[in-house]
Amino acid sequence: MKIMVSACLLGENCKYNGGNNYSEKAAQFLRGHEIIPVCPEVLGGLPVPRVPSEIVDGRVVSQEGRSVDREFRLGAELALKRAVEEGVELVVLQSRSPSCGVKQIYDGTFSGRKVEGQGVFAKLLLENGFSVLDAGEL
Repeated sequence: MKIMVSACLLGENCKYNGGNNYSEKAAQFLRGHEIIPVCPEVLGGLPVPRVPSEIVDGRVVSQEGRSVDREFRLGAELALKRAVEEGVELVVLQSRSPSCGVKQIYDGTFSGRKVEGQGVFAKLLLENGFSVLDAGEL
């Protein structure tokens, strides 16, 4: 099976703080499958590290108040295009991310509170009929 996965779950240092979200559970789940790692935020042109961002009133904004919505949406579009071209059958995404959150995201106050919702990339995948799994469900 072809599975696209948030690159941070595989140990790639592409997270906003320069680190990763390596998941042994994800690594075990992905064994024996064709893996396509992706970081929509990096694809959209954002640096590593970068200022944390959250979705505020439907737009992605950095903690400094700068709009990074264009970069998030560009990265999501490029990652979706790759998923389509590669014939991806499943996408495993990092929980709570403003790009990849499948069931929850941070509430836009930068206080650590979570709300139901999807990140920009997760929402785009779901709208285009992809099967998406939150890494927290593994």
